[in-house]
Amino acid sequence: MKLITRNTDYAVRALCCIAEQKQEVISGDQLVKSLEMPRPFLRKILQTLNKEGLLTSSKGKGGGFALAASPEGITLIEVMKIFQGPIKLSEHKFKKSDCPRINDCLLKKKIDEIEKEVIVKLKAITISSILKNRR
Repeated sequence: MKLITRNTDYAVRALCCIAEQKQEVISGDQLVKSLEMPRPFLRKILQTLNKEGLLTSSKGKGGGFALAASPEGITLIEVMKIFQGPIKLSEHKFKKSDCPRINDCLLKKKIDEIEKEVIVKLKAITISSILKNRR
């Protein structure tokens, strides 16, 4: 099980890079160079972040990308939901349908408790807190 996918990881790296910039807007070329990511892959991630409202973009000379919110206001769980969907540790499926014992399954109750704790922890991680840990 992967908690963080490659797309989420790259999106967080891009958001951190943009947040670290002294200027408000950073070009796609600067991001490609700084992050050492393939241009088409990064472009797709940036477009998704822009569409979901975490980035703003401007075209033309001097254009590029900027955060749409403060680094303190962008959480890891928000980025994960964009690229991975809802956080679920277990779907509790049996042959592609819900488990017939879903309402009285002891394991599901324990997994649900862990899932709630994980979500609380992920909500506390922001772009700002990631950058503070890097320094």
